[in-house]
Amino acid sequence: MSNGPVEKNPEEWATGDEPMTAPQESYLRTLAREAGADVPDGLSKAQASKLIDELQGRSERLHPTGEGGEA
Repeated sequence: MSNGPVEKNPEEWATGDEPMTAPQESYLRTLAREAGADVPDGLSKAQASKLIDELQGRSERLHPTGEGGEA
C-alpha cells in the first residue's frame, strides 16, 4: 500500500484534452524560460502536465547542482 498520493496518467484524465489552465501556462512558461525551451501553442491539460514534468527535471532552480536530468 502506498502512502503517497495516487497519480493518474494525464492521458487518462477526464479533462485532459481541454486547453491547459492559466496556472499551468504561467508555470510552464517560467520553466521553459529557465530551461531555454519553447512552449508550443494550443497545449491540452495533459500535454502541459507532461511538459511541466519534463522541464522540472531540467530546471536549475529545482536542481541547482546539476542533479536534474533524465529520469
